[in-house]
Amino acid sequence: MVGTGKAAKIYINGRLIGFHDSPKALTEELINARRTNKISPLVNIAYHADTNELYLNTDAGRVQRPLIVVEDSKPKLAEEHLRDLKNGKIIWQDLQKQGVIEYLDSEEEENSLIALKPEDLTKEHTHLEISSIAILSLISSMVPYLQHNMAGKVLHGAKMFKQAMGINGINYNLRTDTEGFLLHYPQKELVSSRTNSLIELEKRPLSQNFVVAIMPFYGFNTMDALVLNQGSLERGLARSSYFRMYEGSENRYPGGQTDKFEIPTEETIGYLQEALYKNLGSDGLAEIESWADERSIVIGRTSPPRFLEEVSEFGVVKEKKRESSITTRKGKPGFVDSIIITENEDSNKLVKIKIRSTMQPEMGDKLSSRHGQKGVIGAVFPEADMPFTADGIKPDLILNPHSIPSRMTMGHLLEMLGGKTGAMAGQTIDGTPFESMPIKELEEMLKQHGFRNDGKEVFYDGVTGQRLGGEIFVGICAYRRLFHMVAHKMQARARGPVQILTRQPTEGKEKEGGLRFGEMEGETLVGHGAAMLLHEKFIEDSDKAVELVCEKCGVIAIHDLIRNKKYCPICEGSKVYPVEMSYGFKLLLDELKALGIMPKLNITDKV
Repeated sequence: MVGTGKAAKIYINGRLIGFHDSPKALTEELINARRTNKISPLVNIAYHADTNELYLNTDAGRVQRPLIVVEDSKPKLAEEHLRDLKNGKIIWQDLQKQGVIEYLDSEEEENSLIALKPEDLTKEHTHLEISSIAILSLISSMVPYLQHNMAGKVLHGAKMFKQAMGINGINYNLRTDTEGFLLHYPQKELVSSRTNSLIELEKRPLSQNFVVAIMPFYGFNTMDALVLNQGSLERGLARSSYFRMYEGSENRYPGGQTDKFEIPTEETIGYLQEALYKNLGSDGLAEIESWADERSIVIGRTSPPRFLEEVSEFGVVKEKKRESSITTRKGKPGFVDSIIITENEDSNKLVKIKIRSTMQPEMGDKLSSRHGQKGVIGAVFPEADMPFTADGIKPDLILNPHSIPSRMTMGHLLEMLGGKTGAMAGQTIDGTPFESMPIKELEEMLKQHGFRNDGKEVFYDGVTGQRLGGEIFVGICAYRRLFHMVAHKMQARARGPVQILTRQPTEGKEKEGGLRFGEMEGETLVGHGAAMLLHEKFIEDSDKAVELVCEKCGVIAIHDLIRNKKYCPICEGSKVYPVEMSYGFKLLLDELKALGIMPKLNITDKV
């Protein structure tokens, strides 16, 4: 139609294709056509009254979600539909074809009023949620009592699901992943969401049920630190295995030379001390279940020399072999778990060796509940020193009380209450978001089992035996052990290797690198008035160099060791003086010279 002042603009996938005088009628007509299967169910129609524009989206990549259609305050999904679905007479797609369910994208959802429950329906409502947990993602819907938490913390908790240890696959012993983690005794959660059953997570859980007490404990759980019970750890709490894969192949080189798996002999170039080869069998591979220390050899290998050998005095060329064995990584010792011998894509012999380490939780390891309450272990206390209840119950974990109010994770408290109830009643408590077991019910069940309904108990100090002032909130909460372990992150260095080019310390844990002292750290030292410490860190401890500088020309001078002469390369004068600088600065001067820029230093006497 020809556009008038009141005509609405019609867009398809963002392109203006025309105008229409009655956009509301057109919107209703198109929606009815979609519901009666006349046009594709993937088309979304959205009319914006404020801008008088009608948007039709048909392009790929839109996120859509299913909703039940509501007409005259009644959902179109009836009891007979549910009965037919259960009996297998109809399938999901049939509901879509009948216009009972439709998929909405974010644009069309703006114009819809969606009810959470059938009893909430009014005349204004256009759609009804299939289930209230359908609002959430698969991962978020596994957080119990989620509706009582702050959204940010739920996202935080959901993000840590992928870092949780569990059983990553029932064929973990056959897999050849570079890294692998395995929780030894995973448990089904006492407070669970319905999503767990739907995706059968209960058959392969990611967590363990900890007895948690919320209280300060001698300052060892300050801020986000946690206190753990040594006795629980010795009984296997949060114990896991870490697998690391090492591989090597017998590569072929031009000229018919090849690598060889063997124990290198003393004639080998680069031969290491004999003790490092003690684990290797006659085939050059580590023996199964032998202990491999950090940086010890697991695959003994020799390679041909990099350059052709010269003829010896007898006119015979004896090829010397080069050491090229494969060692375990720094900080990752363990037992040789399995060895796989196969071929790679070039038909060369390939060996993969899996190293297994048992990782018992220690100070610095990370744990988290499903509510984003993460923390590192601040102390592991002997079981005798842990606080205990009148029944002799000792917590596995002590959480700082300040963790709760600032983060507003009420779901964490409710899960502890639910876990305690579930343990006493011998049942799993339903913590499905929006449809969870009411708090009143939990309180009643606790009362029936002889506990206080608020979850608090009287505690006694394990060190002094004195009763603790005030009651302590205690319950059972599912905690996950995350794969961030202090043993794999710990790094320190005094003197060590430096880069050849810049003479600065190498970077990274594997290369025994230095800890980077960056711009911001430097600013803090200046702010503290410790500028000389800054000088020490950047110059003395890094790449201090003393270079000769010509007083007249201001360029780096030459020290001829053969003739024992110091002179300037430009004016050949001998008025040159030693100047302290970082080698990186001297390198910059050299690079500027290479670009055709002549940098000059003005040197004066020290004041």
